[in-house]
Amino acid sequence: MALFKEVDGSLKTLKARAIEKERDLQAIVEKNLFEVLDMHFIASEYTTTFGGRIDTLAVDEYGCPVIIEYKKSKSDNVINQALSYLKWLRLQKIEFFEMLMQKTLPSEINKRIKLDWKNPRVICIAESYSKFDIDTVEVIPIRIELYRYKFYDDRIFSIDAVTVVEQNTSKSDPEPQLIPEASDLDSLLSKGSKEIQTVFGVLRGKILAIDKNIEERVTSLYIAFRLTKSFAEAHIGAKQIKIYLRPIDYPTKYLEVEKISDGYNWTLNRRIYLRSESEVDSAVKLIEVSLNDIV
Repeated sequence: MALFKEVDGSLKTLKARAIEKERDLQAIVEKNLFEVLDMHFIASEYTTTFGGRIDTLAVDEYGCPVIIEYKKSKSDNVINQALSYLKWLRLQKIEFFEMLMQKTLPSEINKRIKLDWKNPRVICIAESYSKFDIDTVEVIPIRIELYRYKFYDDRIFSIDAVTVVEQNTSKSDPEPQLIPEASDLDSLLSKGSKEIQTVFGVLRGKILAIDKNIEERVTSLYIAFRLTKSFAEAHIGAKQIKIYLRPIDYPTKYLEVEKISDGYNWTLNRRIYLRSESEVDSAVKLIEVSLNDIV
């Protein structure tokens, strides 16, 4: 993707620059982990009992443990390396990771985040990937995410999702499933009236149609939508859907947008209410504004 800088009405191409050391890439992502990927940093170069060190260990806003591996150029077997670390992580006990969170994260984050031990994430960040890499993550029954980074002139840094794959393990696989079952979504939908269930179905379809890379994540409390970061959460009630958006300003011509008190320390601290199908298009306009804050 070409990037341009506007100077007095003319566009100047920003040239991509090679990074000197892989460690430099790791350092800048770790320092800005929450800003870049909505994750909380836990450890760098974490030594495993399998041998080797996990580049970055983190936890996301939904409580999922995260393993991040970096390569400054092409992927160079980074996927296999990350999967080996995932195997090691699965052999640990939940108390192990809870202890790491308590030792490294502020108390308000530990209070807010409930560890989701059954849904770990594997993230690879590299300058480029081969077709073999992309084909691999599309067939293995493990949640793995590929991100491509670029450095440009004027200290510009970009990171884009190449692919996000979530698949169920086979029924014969003893490992826990990596994504929520359909019943989890059904359970959330059951909280709403038939009309609200219909409204959510229309809303969901319109959100996912915005961008093919949008990921939907079902938790025990809400349905989240994200690219590299979350941009909307839908909480289903009996007669309304509460939708939480990113902390930016929104146009007032669609729906009323409430600001959540800063004391709650919520990442998505703007809220709208959706009560009928006639309001869906207005809600989607505001959701697109929230999405544009991360792209």
